[in-house]
Amino acid sequence: MTTPADLVFLGGPVHTLGPVRTAATAVAVRDGRIVAVGANPDVRPLIGRATEVVDLAGRALLPGFQDAHVHPVLAGLTMIRCDLHDARDADEAVAAVRAYAEANPDAEWISGGGWSMEWFPGGTPSRHLLDAVVPDRPVHLINRDGHGAWVNTRALELSGVDASTPDPADGRIERAADGSPQGTLHEGASHLVGRHVPEPTADMMLRALQAGQRRLHTAGVTAWQDAMVDPKVQRAYVAAAESGLLTARVVGALWWDRDRGEEQIPELLARRGEAGRFRATSVKIMQDGVAENFTAAMTSSYLDGCGCRTGNRGISFVAPEALRGYVTRLDAEGFQVHVHAVGDRAAREALDAFEAARAANGANDHRHHIAHLQVVHPDDVPRFAALGVTANMQPLWAAHEPQMDELTIPFLGPERAAWQYPFGDLARAGASLAAGSDWPVSSPDPLLGIHVAVNRWVPGERAEAFLPQQRLSLTAALAAYTIGTARVNHLDTGTGTIEKGKFADLVVTDRDPYAIPAGELAETSVLATYVEGRLVHTDPAF
Repeated sequence: MTTPADLVFLGGPVHTLGPVRTAATAVAVRDGRIVAVGANPDVRPLIGRATEVVDLAGRALLPGFQDAHVHPVLAGLTMIRCDLHDARDADEAVAAVRAYAEANPDAEWISGGGWSMEWFPGGTPSRHLLDAVVPDRPVHLINRDGHGAWVNTRALELSGVDASTPDPADGRIERAADGSPQGTLHEGASHLVGRHVPEPTADMMLRALQAGQRRLHTAGVTAWQDAMVDPKVQRAYVAAAESGLLTARVVGALWWDRDRGEEQIPELLARRGEAGRFRATSVKIMQDGVAENFTAAMTSSYLDGCGCRTGNRGISFVAPEALRGYVTRLDAEGFQVHVHAVGDRAAREALDAFEAARAANGANDHRHHIAHLQVVHPDDVPRFAALGVTANMQPLWAAHEPQMDELTIPFLGPERAAWQYPFGDLARAGASLAAGSDWPVSSPDPLLGIHVAVNRWVPGERAEAFLPQQRLSLTAALAAYTIGTARVNHLDTGTGTIEKGKFADLVVTDRDPYAIPAGELAETSVLATYVEGRLVHTDPAF
């Protein structure tokens, strides 16, 4: 006698994203795993008296989305602090700071973030804007992209940062004409003030993780790689995993301290391990900054506003020779290495490091990856496939919008600007693709990212395709957000596709993405998210 399923989906397109594309309209789940995929008549015999039956009514069933580069704990901290993500310009940001300060009169510091560079002239907000609404308490607000901070005068005073303070090696203090700090701190300079902000408590970290997880489940995300796991973040994940609060599958990328060297590897080894659905098996190295503040590492110098070369080629946070040694050692110790590289020089330095590791240690299955890849030199595109390095893309950024058109393209020049986000070239060259959001830098919604990967424009911005030859097909984009990221996270044997035997990590969308025009993909919404057949998010419309 056939054992009934616990959960059955019927009556809608099932996109398995498996190696063989087969038409299906029904899926059965038992004990958290998929036990049948096929047509409605194939699955109906598995319906028993206690089986929950979900009528898709033409709506689509997809594998749960997976995010290859995200910061949900950081995002959650911002959500429960002074959150500027909903602001649309400088005035709204300042009003939000004022409102938060008034609502939290006992807060020693006003901390949080989510501001965007395009809201301010030159991308650099002034301390005086904050002084006008919070003159008596220190304010420290992280940029939406995580590569800078906006501070007020009180925060600078308490931190001892003034005109005589030198720029750190890994950052820059934006300065007024007289040399005094202007209020924006780029990259490592943000730590000059940030290190004085009171540390969040363990309870706050756990609440932040839960808030971030809820938001990701709402977007249909069932697994991710957290790209910045320090000991506090790791403790939050372990606590959530051991208590059953962690409903997602998470790989933690342990943070590499760029101010230290190989002496930190024994500490990383001691922290490696797993608890429930959380595994700390990756190491994240930030190799450069971002293009908008001219700290992304480039093979040639940035231009100035007049189109002349400035001599500034950005910052390699880790010296290339040292990077090769660190990556080789981490590879030998069995770690996956996850590198942040925005500029073409940083991408090349990362590829050189992976090539050195392979030469020293031989090929393995660690599945190293490079995230962001805003500018990639054409000579380096074929190296991803040759070295088995996954291109970890953030598609939402590959579009015309103010930060791209006003703060990036003019300072890259036409040739280099045409090398940006070469997802199509990477795919054609045989590179493995994974996809992520870098939330809270940008939206955590995979469907919005898929829209941009396919169209190369963002809804609400210019509908002119940005480098249209770099578009991906819908299947390639969906695969990057499912099986591609599952593979990076070593989760592909159990997740990433809808196949018999795999976990029932599933998403129901309100429409079939294959049945609508590509320009409407962003209008698709997630109605329900399941992890091992358990509903972790449902929309009231479902």
